[in-house]
Amino acid sequence: MKKLADILPDINGCRICGNAEQTIVRFTFDSRLAGEQTAFVARKGSRSDGHDYIGDALANGCRVIFCEHLPDEIHPDACYVSCDPLPELLGKVLNRYFGFPQQGMTIIGVTGTNGKTTVARLLYELFVGMGHRCGLLSTIENIVGGNVFPATHTTPDQIGLFEWLRTMHDAECSYVFMEVSSHAADQGRIEGIEFACGIFTNLTHDHLDYHGTFKSYLYAKKTFFDRLDRGAFAVINADDPNAEVMVQNTKAKCVTYGLRQLADHKGRILENSLDGLLLQFDAVEWNARLTGVFNASNLLAVYTCALCLGKEAEEVLSGMSGLLPVAGRMERVSSKNSGKTGIVDYAHTPDALEKVITTLLELRKPAQQIVTVVGCGGDRDRRKRPVMAEIACMLSDRVVLTSDNPRSESPEGILREMEQAVRLKYAAKYVVVPDREQAIRTACLMAGNNDIVLVAGKGHEKYQEIGGKKLPFDDVEMLKTHL
Repeated sequence: MKKLADILPDINGCRICGNAEQTIVRFTFDSRLAGEQTAFVARKGSRSDGHDYIGDALANGCRVIFCEHLPDEIHPDACYVSCDPLPELLGKVLNRYFGFPQQGMTIIGVTGTNGKTTVARLLYELFVGMGHRCGLLSTIENIVGGNVFPATHTTPDQIGLFEWLRTMHDAECSYVFMEVSSHAADQGRIEGIEFACGIFTNLTHDHLDYHGTFKSYLYAKKTFFDRLDRGAFAVINADDPNAEVMVQNTKAKCVTYGLRQLADHKGRILENSLDGLLLQFDAVEWNARLTGVFNASNLLAVYTCALCLGKEAEEVLSGMSGLLPVAGRMERVSSKNSGKTGIVDYAHTPDALEKVITTLLELRKPAQQIVTVVGCGGDRDRRKRPVMAEIACMLSDRVVLTSDNPRSESPEGILREMEQAVRLKYAAKYVVVPDREQAIRTACLMAGNNDIVLVAGKGHEKYQEIGGKKLPFDDVEMLKTHL
């Protein structure tokens, strides 16, 4: 049992109303799970306000309420802890409640539009290969000391994050690598976390359905670096035009990496093929098993971060040479009979899609054609739909527009929006096949021997979200079936 009074820190602007001697044993955001020994956290969200459910929590027996403002009616037996912004207080409370789980662990956060999952996973694999016990929090999965758990969000909620850190601490992890999404930074989910290093990969068009403008999206990412301490490192992609803005207010030590611009750690691509890369990092040549310019940049971020964490360059490059592509990121599927090559990639933004197709254009053999299957998710930024369709048609030889994760939207409605930019200019170049399996099958039939079929948008996902239901679906398995 933990007394609420014992875990409440001193903080300016915090109001306590009621009985601080209440005991709590766990936290939940869901009032339906509330019980006599449960704390309920009420925050105003983008679609609903948690303060509207305080009454439900109390009716279910909850007697500890964390909130941004006190309700009009105060329950005589409950304790209310009010603070705005609430995440700062929760970060301190959760640190105490979970027994300061960060102690003894080095935490690295990776943010950016593209590359977060790849960089975080490669760092995890690299440090495990160096003999360290590590934790990973990512879009694809969460890993604690080699044990794999499914992930529901790119970055867990604030309470869930501390629960994971406690689990990792108990598993004796020394390093934790995690993705930091713009939503997580904006919503304060990472408040209370002491990062030893923050990595910025790039910033392009995405999540404007949530942030509204590109500037707001940029500043959401920027808050991650604003909160880094003086003892931390900010590892920044010098090739991205937003790099300087991202760290203009950070207290951390900035270390840059780049393939094109001047940087503290410079990389060059000497050879690039579907089988891998020959790279030069800080004048040292080495071979990587990943492919593409964007992966060269991701690898350079991994290399730079490892050096900042005190590793020797020779050991780092030796370990990196054995790293494999991350699932659903330029994942290759080969046909045994036709010679066709399938590529599955998570590219779900205009920039990512352009980079993947451009890479394939650079690597393809003479007369080898690229057939691209692409869609856009429902209930997300609608402005990128025609842009992605145009990129696919402009760069590919043939295109099949299809369903991605339509969620609550009509797949046909999403496809009509995608067609806006290509209906006249590229009419002879694309077809529309709403059913995703049939779209992949169609693309495989369109492709000639030795051609490339790119299936973009879902990558590692093993489901398709339609009408509020997650139905089993795997792009890789579909390619293996129809290629």
